[in-house]
Amino acid sequence: MSESATETDQDLIAAVTAQARAARNAATVIARAGGRARQAALLAIADAIDASTDDLVACNRQDVEAARARDLAPALVDRLELTPARIASMAEGVRQVAQLDDPIGEISALREQPSGLRIGQMRVPLGVIGIIYESRPNVTADAAALCLKAGNATLLRGGSEAHHSNQAIGALVRAGLETAGLPSDAVQLIETTDRAAVGALLAQDELVDVIIPRGGKGLIERVARDTRIPVLKHLDGVCHVYVDADADLEMAERVAFDAKTYRYGICGAMETLLLHKSIAADLLHTLGARFAEHGVALRGCARSCALVPGMVAATDADWAEEFLSAVLAVRVVDDINEAIEHIGQWGSQHTDAIVSNNHKKIEQFVREVDSASVMVNAPTCFADGFEYGLGAEIGISTGKLHARGPVGVVGLTTQKYVVYGDGQTRGA
Repeated sequence: MSESATETDQDLIAAVTAQARAARNAATVIARAGGRARQAALLAIADAIDASTDDLVACNRQDVEAARARDLAPALVDRLELTPARIASMAEGVRQVAQLDDPIGEISALREQPSGLRIGQMRVPLGVIGIIYESRPNVTADAAALCLKAGNATLLRGGSEAHHSNQAIGALVRAGLETAGLPSDAVQLIETTDRAAVGALLAQDELVDVIIPRGGKGLIERVARDTRIPVLKHLDGVCHVYVDADADLEMAERVAFDAKTYRYGICGAMETLLLHKSIAADLLHTLGARFAEHGVALRGCARSCALVPGMVAATDADWAEEFLSAVLAVRVVDDINEAIEHIGQWGSQHTDAIVSNNHKKIEQFVREVDSASVMVNAPTCFADGFEYGLGAEIGISTGKLHARGPVGVVGLTTQKYVVYGDGQTRGA
C-alpha cells in the first residue's frame, strides 16, 4: 500500500470515528428526550419528505439512470426507483412509526419476591446502531424513523447505487430533527461511496452498539466476519410454500401465485413451491399456465418436469437460490415430512408457508419448520413489518438471538432489570 493510500484510509477512519462519537453523544440526548419530542421529529421528517417529492424524484432519477447504464438486474432497479407513490408511502411509513406506542421506559413482568423486593424489566434503547444497506433508498427513512422512535442514534451507510437518493432523504431527516429541537447528529449518513468506509464503520466497536446489514449474502457474511460489534443479521429469503394433500386447491393457487408474483424482488417472495404428489398434477395444470402467462420460468424435479411440458430440470443450486426474479423452483414430495426436510436442508430460515385444511399437519409444520416466520394458508410475501402491525421495519432477522422476524421498534431496544426495595438487606 502506498503512503498516499495509507493516509487516505487513515483520514477515512478518522472521519467515521468522528461521526460515531457524535452519534454517541446524540444518542444520550435522544434517549432522554422523551416520546413526544421524538414523535414531533418524526412528523416533521414525514412532512419534509412529502414537501420534497419532486426533488426526491429528480435525485433518484440520477441513480436509476446510472443503474440502467450499468445493466443492473431489473429487480434491483425496481428496488432502487422512487416514484411519487413510493415517496408518499415512505412518508406515511414514518408517520405510522411516529404513532406507535413509545416503548422506552415501559416496565414489564413486575413481580414481588419473598424478600419484598419488586423486580421488573424496563425497555431501553440499544444506543448507537450502524446500518449498512444496498439498493433501496427508502431504507434511509425507515431506518432513521425506527431508530429514533426507539431512542437510538444511527449511522447509515447506503449503497453507492442509491447515493444521490440517500443523501437527499438524509438531509430531510436531519432537517426534521432540527425542527423538533433534537440533535441532527442522531441520524448521520456516511457520505463517501468508498467501500473502505464499511470497514471503518465495522471498526467502531467502542462507539457503536449494534450493526445491521441489509443486502446480499456476501455483504452480510463480510460484516459478520469483519467486526466485533454484535450483528443483527438479515439473510437471504429462500422462501417455500408447501401445498398439502388436504389443501383447498383454489386457495392454494391464489396463495402460491401471490407468493411469487406480488413482487419478485422482495425477500419474502416464494422461491420454491413444494407440492404433495396427490395434488401436484391438478394444481400444476392451472398454476403452471398462470405462471407461464406472467413470464415465470419454472425449474423442477423429475416428477414436476413430467407434469409441465417445457419445464427445465432443477439443479441443487436452484433449491438454494434466492432468485429475486421471475424464476421459480418446483418439487413434488411424497408427504409433509419430505417437505419439512427439504425446507430444513435448502431454506434460509426466513419465511415458509403451508396450505392445508388438516389441523394436525398444520401444527406439525408450525412446530417443526425452524424459520423466523411460518405462514398458514397465507403467502410468504406477507412477511413484512407493515403487515405485522409493526409499521416500517429495519429488516427481517433470520438469526435466533435478541430479535427474529420483522424487526420493528421493539426489536431496536433491549431491557434492563429494575429492582424496587424498601430498605431490605441481605445481611443479618
